[in-house]
Amino acid sequence: MVQLSEAQATDIIDTAQAAADAARAVTLRYFRGTDLNTASKRADFDPVTVADREAERVMREIISQRRPDDAILGEEHGATAGTSGLTWVLDPIDGTRGFISGTPTWGVLIAVRDESRALYGIIDQPYIGERFAGGFGAATLTGPRGTQDLGPKTNTDLDDALIFTTFPEVGTPADGAGFRALAERCKLTRYGMDCYAYALLAAGQIDLVVEAGLQSYDILGPLAVIEAAGGIVTDWKGGSAMDGGRVIAAANAGIHAKALEILSKH
Repeated sequence: MVQLSEAQATDIIDTAQAAADAARAVTLRYFRGTDLNTASKRADFDPVTVADREAERVMREIISQRRPDDAILGEEHGATAGTSGLTWVLDPIDGTRGFISGTPTWGVLIAVRDESRALYGIIDQPYIGERFAGGFGAATLTGPRGTQDLGPKTNTDLDDALIFTTFPEVGTPADGAGFRALAERCKLTRYGMDCYAYALLAAGQIDLVVEAGLQSYDILGPLAVIEAAGGIVTDWKGGSAMDGGRVIAAANAGIHAKALEILSKH
């Protein structure tokens, strides 16, 4: 576990904010445009655009200039080794399907981690100008209404819960069965929000986000924000979700325990 001074924490925050500013400028230049140079990374449609690649490139340049001893792991440009014990984990556009469709639910994800914990994270939605940030004792939303503290809901009743996931087809058939078993207990199920669902949970709008098949760059930024706000993010067995896989984000310990009881059977 890396121990950081207040000055070091401030430098990490400032660097993350600068990287998010740079990625915001790039993604806004391409959003709802026609020259995205879209390709698929897999046989089934897994899109990547010129905006993904360029946004990650500018973030990596800023991080490398300001913190050259830190490692970087990005979805589009891979891993760069470091010596500090800290790793920056970047997803330049989480929700590329939404990005190419013109929906403002995608986001830029940034996280800083050591070997055991996520120290700081950002979920940035450039088009609507909202930035959710969390770590080092604070969790805030900065947007059109100014800056406000984040804090999740206190509801612990599944019958009143609002649950989100990105796709109706959640992971494997077994993953999907687990999600449906939980969603059937909840009041409202919504799909297709990508990382913005996690931001809504941190802001106290919804109760649960449940997904499967995630990578570390999909979850570490949201995990840092939600934990800093007071929520909980684990895998479906209650263990660490830092490496992705099956993930549940919950507004509080009470609703997390009830949801986990159902998911752990799958």
